[in-house]
Amino acid sequence: MSETQGSTSASQSDTVKLVYLLNFAGFVVGITTLIAVVIAYLKRDEADSVAASHFTYQIRTFWISILFVVVSMFLMMIAIGFILMLGWLIWAIVRNVKGFMLISEGKPIPEPETWLW
Repeated sequence: MSETQGSTSASQSDTVKLVYLLNFAGFVVGITTLIAVVIAYLKRDEADSVAASHFTYQIRTFWISILFVVVSMFLMMIAIGFILMLGWLIWAIVRNVKGFMLISEGKPIPEPETWLW
């Protein structure tokens, strides 16, 4: 591999950005989030370390989001679910914005398996 450690090719960077954009679109059209996670799973194994950190981060964002949304839906019967859903929305937006900004700078996600940001 001709890339130096800590850098990513333009092609891989574009794929990571595409996944983030599909995740953003997923707030309006949910199916794009499924497309995004499929791409992340397919591309993660062949990616360099920078792109792989983003793909792992995106995959974890998807699965943690599923957990938040399912729990929120059950808790909506007692109204706290609406607050939890708002918290999830803020959390998901922050994760996607942070990731997009880092890949735009060619930087990896420092802790791609974190539950936070």
